[in-house]
Amino acid sequence: MAVADQIVNDQYAIYNGDSCEVLPSLPDNSIHLSIYSPPFCGLFHYSSSERDLSNCRTYEEFFEHYEFIVREIHRVTLPGRITAVHCMDVPKDGANICGFIDFPGDVVRLHQRLGFEYLPRITIWNEPLDVRTRTMAKGLTHRQVVEDSTLTNVAASDYLIPFRKKGENPIPVVHPVGLTRYAGEREIPKELSKYRNYQGKQTENRYSHWIWRQYASGVWDDIRGKTGKRGVSGTLPFAPPDKDKDERHMHPLQLDVIERSVVMWSNPGETVLTPFMGVGSECYGAVVNARRAIGVELKESYFRQAAKNLANAANHAEKVENEESPVFALVGEE
Repeated sequence: MAVADQIVNDQYAIYNGDSCEVLPSLPDNSIHLSIYSPPFCGLFHYSSSERDLSNCRTYEEFFEHYEFIVREIHRVTLPGRITAVHCMDVPKDGANICGFIDFPGDVVRLHQRLGFEYLPRITIWNEPLDVRTRTMAKGLTHRQVVEDSTLTNVAASDYLIPFRKKGENPIPVVHPVGLTRYAGEREIPKELSKYRNYQGKQTENRYSHWIWRQYASGVWDDIRGKTGKRGVSGTLPFAPPDKDKDERHMHPLQLDVIERSVVMWSNPGETVLTPFMGVGSECYGAVVNARRAIGVELKESYFRQAAKNLANAANHAEKVENEESPVFALVGEE
């Protein structure tokens, strides 16, 4: 396994290298959950590296290479456990006026072919101005409405698509006192606070039931984005150095999405994998929620920032149990 750098300790193992080389070194059935954003083929380019999946010459070539990653994830995932893919529709040829490709649908079909069961996708609402700023899509400008509104677009939603590896899960994911923390922007009704960590019948646990209704919705419109309540960031920080001319895009997955996935689909102490680590969001969400993390990132500048973010997560993980929304509380510190 060839890696440029690595950090391995009791809480996480992160590698500055190629997932195609790192994943084969992991044992069969050793991962309890994986969550990640693959390169959104045709929408963003992350670097000039020939190993970067975002630089595939064609859509078909992308899926040929991505299939190797999915096969490895299937091999290392425990039977009955979840791999969750964050993705979105992508414009043809990178131009929003030329129509869109059902990238999530192709991701679904690939996973089904390789032995995963498809579970209902979760729609994550996006704020239109934020999407416009991030993608520079002309179809999301008011000017386009004025000139010719047939060429306008909507702010396309993100999707979190969970897949279950076929087979019986040997280690159930349990919540003996229900869900005790809510990751989202809504206010939990104050009268429900007395049920937090409820020891009685779980049918009476109104605190956990309220959180579950938010999570069980097919549309997550309560995810904090770049700025959450009280000005606390909804994603991990990243400040590219000026000298890095290859820095083309950074879009960390929202921490609320990660925390919900980690809590719902893994037990404390279990291992969470992300093959496209970026600045470490998925690993961070795992560590602050008392899980272990494995992350692989090809780009050196992202890896360095992930290392900083995870050092912060490890320093504060012990505070999680006392926080209503620990991920945001920790990001807002320092």
